[in-house]
Amino acid sequence: MKKYKIVVKIGTSTLTAGTTKISRGKIEDIAKQLEKLKTQYDIVIVSSGAIATARQFVNMEGWGNSVPSKQAMSAIGQPKLMQIYSEVFSDFNLKIAQCLMTYKDFDNDVSRANTTNTINELLLNNYIPIINENDTTAVEELILGDNDKLSALVATLIDAEKLIIVSDIDGLFDKNPKLYADAVLIPEISDLQAIDKYIEEKDNGLGTGGMTSKIAAIKICFRKNITVYIVNGAKPGFIEDSLNGKMKFTKFIPPAEQLPIATWSE
Repeated sequence: MKKYKIVVKIGTSTLTAGTTKISRGKIEDIAKQLEKLKTQYDIVIVSSGAIATARQFVNMEGWGNSVPSKQAMSAIGQPKLMQIYSEVFSDFNLKIAQCLMTYKDFDNDVSRANTTNTINELLLNNYIPIINENDTTAVEELILGDNDKLSALVATLIDAEKLIIVSDIDGLFDKNPKLYADAVLIPEISDLQAIDKYIEEKDNGLGTGGMTSKIAAIKICFRKNITVYIVNGAKPGFIEDSLNGKMKFTKFIPPAEQLPIATWSE
């Protein structure tokens, strides 16, 4: 049976489950879902959370908020985050592999081919690739998008069927649901040009990616005809239930008229 490739982008706000620390319970919920889905899908995870993990294990007082400080914290937190993933996933007989990438890995044919071959070989041998930006040598995630763009580039690279962007709300609303009780969830969208008025950013001090970075990621996927979901990671079973249509979320479906193919660095 053919297995479809899906990229799941999990941000810091999901992994911390509304706290300031990485939630083993949330990672366990993710593992439970992947264990159920592994016969149907090849799933690649793009995970943030390295800096939040460092703050959990190391006294960061006096480190400041500069980019070099964040790079150092990421270097401390990344192996600890992978250790948590490994410990929890192994309880469900799931094997993981770490892949640290930068946007330069998408810049030329050789690096793209090498990356694709590595990910495909891991999937072939039943390993779940867990991808993060290499913050020691690259800083774009630290400044801009909380891995939204990276997840889109990975999805296009491996010809994924879907990208699931996990957020802290149910999807895209016609107005901010945290401020307006009558906000309405938009279940399906193809016209990205018409939704700018719905975007309102919010910073909780943990993640860096807002809706603007998600829409930019969706545009990258649309150029390769990849469907994108934005789902609420606070709800149990959010991957499985979105794939099975058992929860409310926003589905972004590429229009019949495709955008021009963009360069990888766009």
